[in-house]
Amino acid sequence: MANLVKTAASAGNFKTLLTAIDAAGLTAFLESEGPMTVLAPTDEAFATLPEGTLDELLQDHAKLKRIVMYHILSGDARSDDLAQIEEAPTEEGSILAINHSNGSIKVNDATVVKMDILTDNGVIHVIDRVLIPAILAGHS
Repeated sequence: MANLVKTAASAGNFKTLLTAIDAAGLTAFLESEGPMTVLAPTDEAFATLPEGTLDELLQDHAKLKRIVMYHILSGDARSDDLAQIEEAPTEEGSILAINHSNGSIKVNDATVVKMDILTDNGVIHVIDRVLIPAILAGHS
């Protein structure tokens, strides 16, 4: 098995996330021992951000780091774990709302579309939207 970064790279649909991780200086953190859980937006999820948002974030490393850290949970939270909790603290410091209804799991307003991609240092859950901490939402 590979670590979180190598696993995401080999999947092929997280190029934008990996670019953001690198620009935010978090590659070594995500290659560390862990365990941690990454809620990974796909390239398609990043494409739904308002035009110019991604370019702006890639220039603002402090804000980008907060957003990337908002997608990381401490520990190994598998789908069974997510199904039993209603909120989860992020490495960014904020709390994500976990909602389970109609057989799906939502994290804030993102739907988990693929669960439990296991890695050497944690687990990846694929989500269909980029999560923005409330403190940064509305700031552009």
